[in-house]
Amino acid sequence: MDNKDLKKKLRKLKPILEKNYKVKSIGLFGSFARNEANEDSDIDILVEFSENIGWEFIDLKKFLEENLDREVDLVTIEALKPELKEDILRDVIYLLLSSEKCTTLPIELCTT
Repeated sequence: MDNKDLKKKLRKLKPILEKNYKVKSIGLFGSFARNEANEDSDIDILVEFSENIGWEFIDLKKFLEENLDREVDLVTIEALKPELKEDILRDVIYLLLSSEKCTTLPIELCTT
């Protein structure tokens, strides 16, 4: 699976992610973002929520793993290690963005 396949799968899941898990944005970082992923690579996903989802965070991780057929490393901006945060935020590739988030980002990132 490459970035295009992953993007397509996540876009199909967008209504469920927004409704059931209150996802505001999802971005890739790590090997998939750098196009260096192999068959053993997990998917590193930076997620932002429109509201606190509590324990449903674990359900979201499982949901993504089941639908993407890969192990997922799911993190929020708040959970990023300080020594990695700047690099991750600089390199993240956003795949899903709410219309609210799109008011501050280039339009090509906000297409559905």
